[in-house]
Amino acid sequence: MNATSDSAPPSIPPLLLNGPAALSVFALAKIQADLPMVVYAEYLHLLQLQGELSQDDLNKVSTLLTYGPTLERPVRQGKRLTTVLPRSGTVSPWSSKASDIFARCGLQGVVRVERGVRWFVADDADLSAIELERVYDRMTEQCWAEENLQTWFDQTEPKPVEQVPLLSQGLWALQQANSRLGLALSEDEFEYLQLAYQNLQRDPTDVELMMFAQANSEHCRHKIFNADWIVDQVPHSGSLFGMIRNTHREINGKGILSAYSDNAAVIAGPQIDRLWVDQASHQYAFAPEPAHILMKVETHNHPTAIAPFAGAATGAGGEIRDEGAVGRGSKPKAGLTGFTTSHLNLPELPQPWELTTGKPDYMVSALEIMLKGPIGAASFNNEFGRPAINGYFRTFEYQANPGEPVRGYHKPVMIAGGVGSVRDAHVHAKSFPDGTALVVLGGPAMLIGVGGGAASSMASGSSSSALDFASVQRGNPEMERRCQEVIDGCCAMAEGNPILLIHDVGAGGLSNALPELIHDADTGGQIELRNVLSADSGMSPLEIWCNEAQERYVLGIASDQLAAFEAICARERCPYAVVGRSKAGDLLQVTDRHFDNRPVDLPLDVLLGKPPKMTRQFVREHKPIAALKLDDVVLGEAIDRVLQLPAVASKQFLITIGDRSITGMVATQPMIGPWQVPVADAAVTLAGFQTYAGEAFAMGERSPLALIDPKAAARMAVAESLTNIVSADIESLSRVVLSANWMAAAGSNAEEQALFDAVSVVGEEFCPALGIAIPVGKDSLSMQTRWQDGDTAKSVVSPLTLIVTSFAPVSDARLTVTPELQAHDGSVLVLLHLGSQRLGGSALAQVYCQLGNQAPDIEDPEAFKALLNLLIDWKRQGKLLAMHDRSDGGLLVTLLEMAFAARIGINIELADEVSTLPALFNEEIGVVVQIAVADLVEIAAIPSIHATVVGSVRADDQVVIEQSGAELFSASRGALQQQWARTSYIMQRRRDSAACADEEFASLSRSRAENPGLSAHLTFDPARAPAVIGEASPTIAILREQGVNGQIETAAAFFAAGFDCVDLHMSDLSSGTRHLSEFQALAACGGFSYGDVLGAGGGWAKAILFDDRVRQQFVDFFASDALTLGICNGCQMLSQLRELIPQAESWPCFVRNRSEQFEGRTVMVRVENNASPWLADMVGSVMPVVVAHGEGRAEFAGVDPAQMAAREQTAFRFVDAQHQIATLYPDNPNGAPDGLAGLTAADGRVLAMMPHPERVFRSIQNVWRDPAWKEEGPWLRLFQNARRLF
Repeated sequence: MNATSDSAPPSIPPLLLNGPAALSVFALAKIQADLPMVVYAEYLHLLQLQGELSQDDLNKVSTLLTYGPTLERPVRQGKRLTTVLPRSGTVSPWSSKASDIFARCGLQGVVRVERGVRWFVADDADLSAIELERVYDRMTEQCWAEENLQTWFDQTEPKPVEQVPLLSQGLWALQQANSRLGLALSEDEFEYLQLAYQNLQRDPTDVELMMFAQANSEHCRHKIFNADWIVDQVPHSGSLFGMIRNTHREINGKGILSAYSDNAAVIAGPQIDRLWVDQASHQYAFAPEPAHILMKVETHNHPTAIAPFAGAATGAGGEIRDEGAVGRGSKPKAGLTGFTTSHLNLPELPQPWELTTGKPDYMVSALEIMLKGPIGAASFNNEFGRPAINGYFRTFEYQANPGEPVRGYHKPVMIAGGVGSVRDAHVHAKSFPDGTALVVLGGPAMLIGVGGGAASSMASGSSSSALDFASVQRGNPEMERRCQEVIDGCCAMAEGNPILLIHDVGAGGLSNALPELIHDADTGGQIELRNVLSADSGMSPLEIWCNEAQERYVLGIASDQLAAFEAICARERCPYAVVGRSKAGDLLQVTDRHFDNRPVDLPLDVLLGKPPKMTRQFVREHKPIAALKLDDVVLGEAIDRVLQLPAVASKQFLITIGDRSITGMVATQPMIGPWQVPVADAAVTLAGFQTYAGEAFAMGERSPLALIDPKAAARMAVAESLTNIVSADIESLSRVVLSANWMAAAGSNAEEQALFDAVSVVGEEFCPALGIAIPVGKDSLSMQTRWQDGDTAKSVVSPLTLIVTSFAPVSDARLTVTPELQAHDGSVLVLLHLGSQRLGGSALAQVYCQLGNQAPDIEDPEAFKALLNLLIDWKRQGKLLAMHDRSDGGLLVTLLEMAFAARIGINIELADEVSTLPALFNEEIGVVVQIAVADLVEIAAIPSIHATVVGSVRADDQVVIEQSGAELFSASRGALQQQWARTSYIMQRRRDSAACADEEFASLSRSRAENPGLSAHLTFDPARAPAVIGEASPTIAILREQGVNGQIETAAAFFAAGFDCVDLHMSDLSSGTRHLSEFQALAACGGFSYGDVLGAGGGWAKAILFDDRVRQQFVDFFASDALTLGICNGCQMLSQLRELIPQAESWPCFVRNRSEQFEGRTVMVRVENNASPWLADMVGSVMPVVVAHGEGRAEFAGVDPAQMAAREQTAFRFVDAQHQIATLYPDNPNGAPDGLAGLTAADGRVLAMMPHPERVFRSIQNVWRDPAWKEEGPWLRLFQNARRLF
């Protein structure tokens, strides 16, 4: 994998080894529902060798490749259909990590191990009738015949650079190259290039043309946003981008440290004590400094349309790299994910408003996007170690009349964004001295993602499907994590940071990133192409230079600090290559020693200079739109429909698949209250482990309104994000900044007008009036899909779409107000609003296949500003018991979601003079607050704000709507919540275990009395720390392996308990630089060691077992009086070291969750009777705790669980709301037998647990907390118990 691109591996036949079943019984049944002829699938392992393997080596290989569950596996049967392997020229994420494990285990004769799947069908199946593409992902995989498997690792000689005969054949030669390579160049760019190369007096290379196309694509250069505009035949002064920058000028950039000039924007953050690792001693320590806040929101629409998992995963991964590549290096912190698609058309839940428009063959359906795309994004976030704690989901498809254009999202919106942090000294880059090392950090070049920047700039259907496939990448989050650890290590050196400037590698690959790097440093560069790490020696110069293999960064490293940088890379086992040096001047030269030529020899001003500026124009048009006709609508039916519309309905199936607690810095996430209902308005994170200051972010989008009034849609998107974010304790409205992500189907007169109007109203009117800047954003202006259905040309065109994300510093995370209603007798529910009740574009209109001609809007920005400031002030004064913004679904849904969060009934009271449907379903800006009756008088005194009492809480579980003394509607809260959750439930049931989905759905109907939700029963006082023996702080090793991501919060928890914490990487032990005997305690952290390849924790454990020197250290440590804690991945690892741990022979292994899905949940555990010193005085306590794992179900295969029970080695069990052992999902989140959540050995000195106490040791980190808890959460006691032994 780390070979350079001119080194071919030896040609020894690969070793082919059968592996375990590739599908569980559950997963096989899912496949058979669609493909009944499939009867079995098993893994096939291919080992690329560089020599013969000894018998000992073969035994090791056999042990390593024995993984996964051993019980309840399908039986092999049927005849072989085909073997599916990763696309040739690529290295799968599985392979990169498995190959690392093989190397760690001393198998030097194995160059690489790859994995495929052999598919088997019934013996009587007709093979010729089976569509093979239905059993594999054609974007990232290929089918191979058995006789060709021996050639899978074969590599060809690289193809040479091609010269394009521009000088002799003129523009025709460029046009041919444009079509063949999918460059998406315009006519004026042809002319620009012709003149440039005539001046250079030579022909261009294919490498240079591809590089130019990526660097100057709409995706990278935002040509439409920088264009000149002619409106109604009159030139307009200023570009769209200029309008956006106007928001920054209007506030004079106050509080904004970086805007428009880097991968993300940066605003000033609070002064905190931040936890760092000293790079000399590797000791954790707090340092006082400002925690500046960075933010970025990206889109990855085109790849998600054709390969949802890979497209969304690399969308999340690319945005994470943006957050880590600000200035001289930065750190991602928390994320968001959003999707807009066309209608789902769920077969189990057909809806009367859904269209059946069809789709092109090369794109997947909206249903498949939403079954696979969110998993892709979540899995990348999970494995990297970033909590995704905000987002949205909308479906929309509309056709006014038969024969008219269909408006929708066949090309979906896939949003990925988030916040991060950057040190003050690292916000801005440093200049490059001549000879600065140009470094590529991360994985190898691969034959994937060639031309992605250009492809994403085209309307779907404009390029060939082959070019579409070539433009899709695949993600390896564990590699990106290793890169981030290197960046973190460099940034921990403060002013000594060896990184002078960093960029991520995204669209265009190195061909875009390296020129940008040296251009931003105001220098030229000399680069050797064959120094680039490559997975395929047969790649051409164009493929090496322009591929978009992910998880890479380019850096300028100071020459005198290169050795320090290389040492950090070696410790983190992170690949890197010094590919060249900076060179004074403006020339970019890329040499190729293999062919002894220069694929690139170009002045940067030709590549990144000023090609002819684009001009856009439109003539205003006003198309009449039909008014709403709702006379025949029945209230009960309307409620039933609206609650199932995906934009309104529960989003839980998108949320629990994500780890929302990693980092230990999450204060508010989507799931709130004792029943964990996904209705939070904003995400709130903490700036550090010793502060309540932090950051908040929230989203807003109202794209259907753009079909009525683009200006209104834009204002409402901004406004919705603001009514969401003010639920947090933001310092003031002036500290809020926005990200604006613009999407449109640019090119037609109407769409150009919509885009121009929306940008102008936001940039020149609305945001300046509010005093809010937009320092960051993104555009994607090819939002349409065209295809041929027989003789019929079809298209689906998206509405103008603005996704707004607001960000702000938070003064006190404890003051966040959620939608959870309080059972407060003297309270009322009040709607604060601005007066109107327009229904255009509403959920009600959509579920009756209409749009309407009057959109909600904000005519008075000052009144809206007054509303926001009132909410900020009242929250500070403690007057708001609960609050929730009015958006999709209107007032009715706002109130119902507040009731769902509290599992309580409500009365909804409509004023006599209002019309029922507009009052309940209009989506004008507004906020419902629960306040004391006595505070009504103060609201009435504010003339610009309308305050309407709309209801009150009930003592029972009923929801009753009344008007003029008459009951209009009544239903149980449980029934309404199930209707609201039905869409999510059906999606979950289709994607995951149906039995688990059924159990969770059934639980929604239970009342507060039947299900009290999360609670705590403590046998100790968390505010009173136990006495300790000695004054000196004991030293604990915070142990991690590559891919582990939970070490920082683990160190913070032990630090809070009084330990000295040392960052210990497994490479420190294997290299001999550190020894376990130095430490009095050991904590094996959570995360994804080796990406959970070869079984969760399996690679980590086997790397210990097969390294004799390291193995002995662990044997001695476990036999001593030292303490050991294994959390989640550390627990999984310890379970596979049971042969080394005294009394652990009856421990189970941990396998795939019963739900067959990653589970991010807050559950309850009970401390069982045991003698572990970790749990002294905690036995019998019941405490909420977070879990985040995909393989947490204990499997006792070949061991006797009764022996463990007899020794009282069970530490924790999952319990339900009545504090009884949990048997049902999700109280038992992984299906563990008898609720097993943690276990002990070695007389209790070794504790292994799947839940995460280190993420909730402070009260503020708990999503539900007892009001009596102070700073200390109850889980801090576990860490304090360890401290009192020393």
